[in-house]
Amino acid sequence: MPKTKTHSGTKKRFRKSAGGKLGGRRANSSHILEKKSPKRKRRMAVPTEVSAHDRKRVRTLLAGKG
Repeated sequence: MPKTKTHSGTKKRFRKSAGGKLGGRRANSSHILEKKSPKRKRRMAVPTEVSAHDRKRVRTLLAGKG
């Protein structure tokens, strides 16, 4: 069976930690920022863990990376 290729878009957006957790950018953090509070925007700057619902899908797309 051939090797599984990593999805190029996914490898640019998500990172796998040494412990196996998946991290990525928060949603709603790139536009329409004027109406969002400074506190909310600061929180959006911090990367977050991928939600439980999306973990399986992201792992499948990152399958080619070690």
